[in-house]
Amino acid sequence: MVFYCHTCADVTSVREVETTELLKKVRKIEIRSRGLTRQIFAGEYHSAFRGRGMAFSEVREYQFGDDIRNIDWNVTARFGHPYVKVFEEERELTVMLLVDVSRSGDFGTVASTKREMMTEIAAVLAYSVIANNDKVGLMLFSDRVEKYIPPKKGRGHMLRIIREMLGYEPSGSATSLSEPLRYLTNIIRKRCTAFILSDFLAPPFTDALRIASGKHDVVALRISDRREKEMPDVGFIKVLNPETGREQWIDTSSSAVRKDYAAQWKRHDEAVASAFVSCGVDMASISTGEDYIKPLISLFKHR
Repeated sequence: MVFYCHTCADVTSVREVETTELLKKVRKIEIRSRGLTRQIFAGEYHSAFRGRGMAFSEVREYQFGDDIRNIDWNVTARFGHPYVKVFEEERELTVMLLVDVSRSGDFGTVASTKREMMTEIAAVLAYSVIANNDKVGLMLFSDRVEKYIPPKKGRGHMLRIIREMLGYEPSGSATSLSEPLRYLTNIIRKRCTAFILSDFLAPPFTDALRIASGKHDVVALRISDRREKEMPDVGFIKVLNPETGREQWIDTSSSAVRKDYAAQWKRHDEAVASAFVSCGVDMASISTGEDYIKPLISLFKHR
């Protein structure tokens, strides 16, 4: 006797639809990423990120003009005269994408949410890395490290990264930069280029950022929405903090309320910018609904 379960069939059908839609999104992003990489990013990518790391090659006898910081003291002691370490530019680049999947990324008032924009930008970067035969890895984070995919090469690996970014449901809701930065420092031993894609609506993270940027080449891509910076005059509205679940009513018709909100945002904005500057981290600001190509190209050329 065979029992047919309508519920199970319905669930399977829903999953098939979700998978089909996900694959369509993956394909769409891959096509866009390929075009952008070939037309725009190829040359900038090489000049901005290649050759930034140095790998040990050999030791040789000290010559006049050599940097004394490169003296190999063990070999020098063994042979009784100075030897120096010789380094060469690393031919292979490793890129890590640290993508914020906290609930604040679900906000967006123009064209797309912040998370959707982060996903597309990260996909473009991943495609650029793979197209240049380098390795790319992924770390999804909220107030914890949600998922880590080690750096690898290949189109299949890149497509896996895009699928994870599109379909991942985080277990955490809040944002913390300190935990993913510590994780990056501990798990990636070799120097890499790390892109952090986030709205940076997080508690102070300067200490962890300074440690990470001392070991790796860290680049910040700050994604925001214009309605986060300014409160419109639309009367009484109920607002929800997606990371805490807290709701409250706000009288947006009050100029004092709007002014105080703008001042709070400005202080946070300045604190985040100061953290990047003090840690020597390059940064680009990108807003939802705007073309992200120009800020990225400008960032690449600056580097």
